[in-house]
Amino acid sequence: AIMFITHDLGVIAEMAEDVIVMYLGKVVEQTDVRRLFSSPKHPYTQALMRSIPKVGQKSGEKLQTIEGMVPTPQEMPTGCPFHPRCPSFMPGVCDVAEPELIQIEPGHATRCFLYEEGHHGPQ
Repeated sequence: AIMFITHDLGVIAEMAEDVIVMYLGKVVEQTDVRRLFSSPKHPYTQALMRSIPKVGQKSGEKLQTIEGMVPTPQEMPTGCPFHPRCPSFMPGVCDVAEPELIQIEPGHATRCFLYEEGHHGPQ
């Protein structure tokens, strides 16, 4: 087994079998590479996937970016580390506690309140 750390999703698609996506040092999603690309669950992973250039995309066309800025170590947010940048942010939930890494289906785990009991994924 080899651990390979990269931000290049193309390399991940070619080289990896299993993938762990991290944000601010926390595991936010863990699954196999096929499932990660076909059905990303965590809002950060989904945002990363939207930022990949598409086949046929015009040269010079802007890529989609993730809103906001990565916080400095002195400005770490309370609750979910991604909540200040998250399009699915739930006030009073995501900014209060950090979600646990939960198994949402066999072989696929995510750290997001959207998938805890009572929630049904992104709206």
